[in-house]
Formats: sequence, structure tokens, C-alpha cells
Amino acid sequence: MSGGTLARRSLIGLWDCAAWCVAVAVIVGTRYEFYLNDAQWSTVFLYAGLASIAQLVVGALLKLYRGKYRVGSFEESLGLLLSMVVVALTLIVAFVFIRDLEDFPRGIAFLAPPFALIFMAAGRWAYRAWSTPKRASSEDTENVLIYGAGDAGYQLLRLVEMDSSSPYRVVGFIDDDPAKRHLSLLNAPVLGGRDDIVRQAQERDVTTVILAISAASKTMISEVADIVEGAGMKFLLLPPLSQILGGRVKLSDIKEVDIADILGRRQIRTDIGSIADYLTDKRVLVTGAGGSIGSELARQVHKFGPADLILLDRDESALHGVQLSIYGKALLDTPDMALASIRDKAALREIFEAHRPEVVFHAAALKHLPMLEQYPEEAWKTNVVGTQNLLELSAEFGVERFVNISTDKAANPTSVLGKTKRLAEQLTAWYGQHASGTYLSVRFGNVLGSRGSMLHTFRQQIERGGPITVTHPDVTRFFMTIPEASELVIQAGAIGSDGEVLVLDMGEPVKILDVARRLVTHSGEDIEIVFTGLRPNEKLHEDLFSENETGVRPQHPLISHVAVPPIAPSQLDRLHDRGTQRHEEADQLAAPDNLKERQS
Repeated sequence: MSGGTLARRSLIGLWDCAAWCVAVAVIVGTRYEFYLNDAQWSTVFLYAGLASIAQLVVGALLKLYRGKYRVGSFEESLGLLLSMVVVALTLIVAFVFIRDLEDFPRGIAFLAPPFALIFMAAGRWAYRAWSTPKRASSEDTENVLIYGAGDAGYQLLRLVEMDSSSPYRVVGFIDDDPAKRHLSLLNAPVLGGRDDIVRQAQERDVTTVILAISAASKTMISEVADIVEGAGMKFLLLPPLSQILGGRVKLSDIKEVDIADILGRRQIRTDIGSIADYLTDKRVLVTGAGGSIGSELARQVHKFGPADLILLDRDESALHGVQLSIYGKALLDTPDMALASIRDKAALREIFEAHRPEVVFHAAALKHLPMLEQYPEEAWKTNVVGTQNLLELSAEFGVERFVNISTDKAANPTSVLGKTKRLAEQLTAWYGQHASGTYLSVRFGNVLGSRGSMLHTFRQQIERGGPITVTHPDVTRFFMTIPEASELVIQAGAIGSDGEVLVLDMGEPVKILDVARRLVTHSGEDIEIVFTGLRPNEKLHEDLFSENETGVRPQHPLISHVAVPPIAPSQLDRLHDRGTQRHEEADQLAAPDNLKERQS
């Protein structure tokens, strides 16, 4: 303990003793006007001395003088109240009931303790007010409104007021609750509701509005963002207290509105820590490790301590990036960085022989729908043949778990992308029936922020001044975040059964036009939105399940398990006719009745 700390705590103890003495003097003066005889004065001095000693003893037991509480905090006030009650009751019993001192003014025993508590607390609050750093005025400080005068908003206000380096100056609150219209928190008044934001901001030169409501809905975030950003102000968001460590707000928690907040996709967190033991001390192979999903998946797998993490990709620059993000270095001189195409079975065999993976996450794929419509043969080579190569080698080398990453376009497929990914699911299901390990697929919708995704396209179009191109005003898609998708893949490896496809509950589909409008508003630019028409074989609305699929949720309330009809590798040759004939036959083979006939 430093000398300064010891001196401060000793000073607090002396102040509490003085508070009892002053409280006794106040009662003697106001109630008895200091007219006491010598015997009475003796008992009064005895009471004051014993009260001071008792306060120090009880306070030490409650750790009031040992740094347990922050000076002047609510928690310390409760400790002070408890110490006062204990001391008061002890002295009442001692002076009134046990010894029954005739010369003792009994009123002191009942009236002095509350005053002592007031004086003890007042000293602490004065010290805290004096020691709190005073914010200096700065030209760089932004005037802000806090939207939400609840607990989160109050915590945020206190942080801003106490932090001398804070870039904000809170000029008031906005709250839609009529009962709070006359509320003032630390001299910051509630100025009105949602309809008053712009007027109050203009009157007070406000440049930023911070939303601090724990249970803010998608609709509320979107509507408030439209109002704030439409008026040319910055809109910031405080995450729900449940997502903040310890439930304590920090200034660093304030963030700009993310597209996930705009779309209402509050990330669905799965308890992967308790079920990912199958990764610890295992040899894990991730294909497509340089992509958005593959790289995040590799980062999450690394946290569980695999014995060996083999990252495979055909793009050396992508491998450089993922190695740097995981290990903090990117020399690309270790055998766990595998440069190969999943189309090259011989190269894959060398990797399997060298590392003998026990768990395989298959994220490598071609995924851009219009491009694959032009080059269906490329989709076939990567999404079907490449998957078959991995499946065959995984079965040969005794892989324990194989997780194939699929897409919602594989449900009721109409495009080359959807049909080839559907075949990958069916091949995986076949190996689930015939290989010794567990083979399954994971299916989800569009991934927010993935490389080459809609968001990247829209943002680049906005940076170039527009226009933003949307295929159709009514087109909708399902969305999830990259970490959420990766967590689902890891969870699937633990709870999925052979041949299943696991599908996340994606919530309601989102209109692409709404996303485009939201991004335009957020940019503050006047960007035109142009409709280009649906591309060949592109759906207006995606499906998560095919017509004959019924999902069940036996283990997780947000994850459906779906059975898909398997396709044997021997049938691939018959499907490999060029053009639409191949895809039509693939659809026929996917039907359960036709599949049974071919397997009989």
C-alpha cells in the first residue's frame, strides 16, 4: 500500500470519528442547549469516544477503510449505513438497557447516529467532488445528445463528465417516455422525444447523437438513424449492456452503426466453448482458408488449441493475410500453409499424407452466381469435383469429422451455383452413410461483409458517386455475420449427424432495396439507385429448405437438421454432360424416388 493511499484511508477514519463527535455536539446544542451538569458531560464524552472507537472497529470489519469501496459510491453508502446501525444499536444497548445511566441524556443515543451518517457521507461526497477531474473546454469537443435516459444513458453521461479526455459534451437527453420529460440527470435535461431530435440539435449546435438503449429494436435503430443522418449529424450506437463486459459502459464501447444493426441481425451467439472439444489437440484442415468465411473459421478454430491447423488455399496472397491475422507473422515458410487447388487430387493427396487431418472444414468454392452461369464447367470442377476429391481422401485417411459449407441457393436450386452446391451436399450425405467418420453440411444465406458481397459492391459504388445497382425492387435475401457463420460451422461439427444439412434460423429475409437506401442515407450523399433486372436463373426470394425438406431442432433452438438424399460418386460421370441437360438430370437424381431406383 502506498503512503498516499494509507494517508487517505486514515483521513477517512478520522473524519468518521469527527462526524460522530460533531453529531453528538449538534444534538447536545439543539436539544439541551449545552445545559448539562458535570455527570452528564462525562457520559456524553464517554458516548462520543466509544462511538468513535466502535465506528473504526465496525468500519474495519466492513472494509470501509481497506479500499473495498470507491469513495462516495452507492455501495460505500450502504456500508456506511450498516456501520452506523451496528454502532448505534450497540451503544443504545450499552447506555440505555444494560447500565441504564441516569445521568446520560438518552436522546443522544437515538438522535446522534442519523446525523453522524449524514456527516460521514457528506465528507465523502465532498471529497469525490473535489477529486474528480474537471473537464476543460476544448474546441474539438462535440456537443452530443444521448438517446435514452435509462441506466445505459446515465452510465454513459457519467463517463463523459468524469473523463477529461472525452471528445463529447452531453447537452441533454432524448427519450420517448413521457414520464421522463422533466427528468434531469447530472444537470443534463431530457429535452423531448424522437420528433424533437432535429430541433433540439439545431438549437444546441449538436453534431452527434448516441443511441444508448439496451433493447433497441431493428425498427427503432433504423428510424432514429434516418432522422439523425438525414439531418447531417453523426449517429453512434452503444451496444446492449448484456454484450458489454461486466455490464459497465466504457467510452470505447461506442461505435458507428454497423450494417448488422441496420438490418436487425443482432448476432446469434452459440455456446461453442462447451462443445468444441473435438477441435482441441486435433489435426484440423480448413480449405478456402484465405476467404472471408475460411479465414474467420481458421481464427476461431485456432482459439481451441488444435494440435495442427493446416490452412489450404490456391491464393498465396490470401494465405499470407490469414497467417498474419492468426500468428502475427506471415513468412509463408511452414508446412501448415498449404498452397493447392482442391481440383488437383494429387496435390491434395500429398497434403493428406503429410498432415493426416482428423477434422476437415471445407470452405473452398466458387460462389458468384452470374459468373458461374457463364462458366458452368468451372463451377462443376470446383464445387462438385473438388468436393468429391476432398471427400474421397477424407474417407481414405480416416477423417473423423467433415463439415461441408453450403449455401441457401442449394435449396430448390435454379442456378449453376445452387445446383453444384446441392450436389456437394448430396455427395457429403453419401459419404456420411459409407465412411467411418461423421460427414455433414452447413447451409446459410448471404454473409455480411464477405469478400465480393453485396455490401462491398454497394460501398464501392457509393465511393465512386453512384449509381447503386439493385436487380429488382422486391428482391430479398437472408443475412448473417461472418463470425456467426463461422460459429455455426464449428457448432455443426459437434451436433450434426451423418448426412445432415444444418440450417440456421436466419430470421426474416431483408429487402436489398432497403439495404441500399440505408447505406445511401448513412453516406450523406445523393446517390441514385438503378434497377438492372434479375440475372439468369436468379431467384427473387431465396429458400432455406427445399420443397421436400422438413427441418427439426433436436439440440439447438436456432439450428434445424435436414436430411438430404445422397448421391453416389459413381453417378457423377452421368451428370457430367455439358449444358442444361446435366443440370436437369441432377434435379431428377436429387428426387428421392429416382435415387432409390438408381441405388437398387
